[in-house]
Amino acid sequence: MENKYVGYIMLGISAVLIAIVLLFQKALRQVVSLSCTGEHALSCPMSQTVNQQTYLALAIVGLLVLIAIVLIFTKPKEKIVVKTKTIKAKRKKIDKSKLDRDEKRVVNFLEKENGAIFQKTLMEKLEIGKVKTTRLLDKLEAKQIVERKRRGMNNIVVLRR
Repeated sequence: MENKYVGYIMLGISAVLIAIVLLFQKALRQVVSLSCTGEHALSCPMSQTVNQQTYLALAIVGLLVLIAIVLIFTKPKEKIVVKTKTIKAKRKKIDKSKLDRDEKRVVNFLEKENGAIFQKTLMEKLEIGKVKTTRLLDKLEAKQIVERKRRGMNNIVVLRR
């Protein structure tokens, strides 16, 4: 339930309480006037007690009214909604026209292998030596087409996206 509505409910309850307090005070004054008569009426402790109880009850109701007003006029806290959105990485097209024959073979093989393969496996599948593989990968790294990452004693070759 919103604070505003709680405040209105409290104002309604406060109005009912004020009516009850005033009716109760009127009834007590009638009882006091019947029991305390004549010159004794002004100094009767019952009349002073009725006044004190009335003021105390009205002060408590006043506090309720104040709280109700604060609840009505305060703004509710804003709800923060966090939505997560997955963004698919756009694959960068590789311009293969600027690559020589062996470099094209490496890139095509990496694309078939979902963009990652161990350097040793690449060397075996393409049937080229260690030195030639290293030099090919050095060229492709310089052109920012592939990236080599060290995994223990092996390198993994990753196609840059």
